[in-house]
Amino acid sequence: MQGVTSEATVPAGCGADRTPPADPGPADLLRRLRARTAADPVTHVEQVPASAGTSADWPLWAPDELRKAFVERGVVTPWRHQVEAAGLAYRGQHVVVATGTASGKSLAYQLPALATLLADPRATVLYLAPTKALAADQLRALAELGLPEVRPAVYDGDTPQAERDWIRQHSRFVLTNPDMLHHGILPGHARWSSFLRRLAFVIVDECHAYRGVFGSHVAHVLRRLRRQAARYGAGGAGRGAGGIGRTGGAARTVAAPARPVFVLASATAGDPAAAAQRLTGLPVTAVTADASPRGAMTFALWEPPLLPRTDEDGTAAGAAGTDAELAQIRRSAVRETADLLADAVAAGTRTLAFVRSRRGAEVIATVARRSLDEAVPGLGRRVAAYRSGYLREERRALERALLSGELLGLASTNALELGVDLTGLDAVLICGYPGTRASLWQQAGRAGRSGGAALAVLVARDDPLDTYLVHHPEALFGRPVEATVLDPSNPYVLGPQLCCAAVEAPLTTADLDLFGPGAAEAVAELTDSGALRRRPTGWYWRHAGRPEVDLRGTGGTPVCVVESATGRLLGTVEESSAHFLVHPGAVHLHQGISYVVDELDLDGACALVHAQEPDWSTHARDVTSLSVVSVRSYVDAGPVGMFLGEVDVTSQVVSYQRRRIATGEVLDTRPLDLPVRELRTVAVWFTISPQALDRAGVEPPDVPGALHAAEHAAIGLLPLVATCDRWDIGGLSTALHPDTEAPTVFVYDGHPGGAGFAERAYQAAQAWLRATRAAITECGCESGCPSCVQSPKCGNGNNPLAKGPAVAVLDAVLANLPAEAD
Repeated sequence: MQGVTSEATVPAGCGADRTPPADPGPADLLRRLRARTAADPVTHVEQVPASAGTSADWPLWAPDELRKAFVERGVVTPWRHQVEAAGLAYRGQHVVVATGTASGKSLAYQLPALATLLADPRATVLYLAPTKALAADQLRALAELGLPEVRPAVYDGDTPQAERDWIRQHSRFVLTNPDMLHHGILPGHARWSSFLRRLAFVIVDECHAYRGVFGSHVAHVLRRLRRQAARYGAGGAGRGAGGIGRTGGAARTVAAPARPVFVLASATAGDPAAAAQRLTGLPVTAVTADASPRGAMTFALWEPPLLPRTDEDGTAAGAAGTDAELAQIRRSAVRETADLLADAVAAGTRTLAFVRSRRGAEVIATVARRSLDEAVPGLGRRVAAYRSGYLREERRALERALLSGELLGLASTNALELGVDLTGLDAVLICGYPGTRASLWQQAGRAGRSGGAALAVLVARDDPLDTYLVHHPEALFGRPVEATVLDPSNPYVLGPQLCCAAVEAPLTTADLDLFGPGAAEAVAELTDSGALRRRPTGWYWRHAGRPEVDLRGTGGTPVCVVESATGRLLGTVEESSAHFLVHPGAVHLHQGISYVVDELDLDGACALVHAQEPDWSTHARDVTSLSVVSVRSYVDAGPVGMFLGEVDVTSQVVSYQRRRIATGEVLDTRPLDLPVRELRTVAVWFTISPQALDRAGVEPPDVPGALHAAEHAAIGLLPLVATCDRWDIGGLSTALHPDTEAPTVFVYDGHPGGAGFAERAYQAAQAWLRATRAAITECGCESGCPSCVQSPKCGNGNNPLAKGPAVAVLDAVLANLPAEAD
């Protein structure tokens, strides 16, 4: 096992108090990390220069009390973009501020909101964050301002019942999340009537997180909020304190703005105004010129080394003349990141490691702790994991430990990507490309938040997209970030949301415009199906209970993970993920401790586990079938066709592999008996005639493997053109599909009704497939590997695959596909 490097084994200055040495700085740290292996794993180093900030005067409408509170917290003068966005919001314009990480977006919405609360003792503010950690962080920031009349409070699923009545009646700045707004506040709007009537601002923080199905649901939750605020009279409220403002010392009357005013904060994003307008249904002005100062950043792209594959007896596989490439596997990004985190902590560098999965966060923290304790006993306690699914007390304790400096290294899912104020971090390790350039820069920006120099390292996973990116730095640096993809007109989102709105108050014809395109058709279908009933005063919900609508598109009740021997609740997993994560025999990690699943009760939403430390991990496998329902759009390119349409997908988790942790080798495959799942969604697909395949030199026996390999690589590269994760999408390929009557490759959204990803792939087909071809051709393997055409979630065990013929297929498609389809 690779652990802490030799120079860090006994770090200078690390004595009995187990205190690491002083931070060596980003350049020295990167040199130290690169020295851990004989072959340099760094494929590119990007130097992002420092930049000076541009400040502006405090706006004259900001009360002296508020300016003083900010100054005492260290904000002597605001940055120009903060003043610009705050001024627009205070004047009643809906605004989105889309600037870099740590650019002070919170002041841009706090300033107008708090100024209004101080001027109007009756006004209220609602703040929405995508994560509980971010809301808790904002509450700390508001409390530190020392404005007792504001009475900020968090209202979420962790809020004790005894506190909820007080918050409804007395808090003027309520911090919550879209889930609680959907499940708690809007259904109980009558109890919130006073708050909604006086609602002056709605703050939507980290709004770039609202994409895909989740973003589409949130868009309608915000429309439902606007509807209830208008019903209680918020739209007619005016500015407090007589509506008087001052400019240049002269009093003037301020026109009463429409309420509530929406203020959105976003990471740097493509076309933030359009995305904010789709999210809110309102005209939104964007502020994008970041005037905050930036420390220099060293950004390294890191490809883990190839390792010899070993047989059970420890000898090198392939030594007896087998293909050399089969005797090597690439070291996993999780293990590589764990060792880099251990080295960084041993060097005294405060480091945050981002990883995309809960399991990955646990593994990185566990391996790093073990390595550090082997080097310096006790140092491992300075590292922890942080992820969703932890109980509230665990999350809060970890946040306090990180802020206090008790923790020096943290392995986290993206739960800490969004806005939480992590001061003093020196380095960020990103285990695998997070899916979008927006998220990449958001995560990298967690380092150097105090303006100092910082190090960011992207550690490539062994998959096509990551391999492509570490060898094509131009795809990451110097390019604009992606636009946020969401589709509020998705009928699988719109229909349930209209039902929720009808429960809150009967739907009227005027409401249909609020909910946008497709609302009238959806209401008609809901009426025909018996969900709604038409009366002279509107459409009424017909059933006793509320519709069950999961904003995050996961569906179902979260599955509790319970220790069999003690009955202790360890945490939860989403119902949609339970088949993959907590199937019988699965290895489940919690706080660095391994558990093996004994039983999964889907009806009871419970997985029973026992503690065990196996030397293997588990990976579920599924099988899929697909049928075409309808075609929305297509490009006829002679022997090639490119299509967008609706499909029905049937899938079932049928088995799982056990893989040795140290090497990733497959130990065995074990069967599972889990129910079939069905999904109607949106897909993009291309067909190619057998004659075109023959002209491209693809022999008939190679056609299934060629299409299969092209499908895998295309799925892996789709996040390059759409704001998705490869786990958000699925695919299927066949040498002869019954619906298309041709060799076909399908790529579909993994959410009911689609999430907008397939549409984006269809629009950018040329760019998408060119990148797919490049990822395959530039990989150094001979017949296919995880870096190009193998998939970690393939239900067929990555068989058959034909790498060379896959390139020929893509060449033929690209040669015939017209440029205008791009």
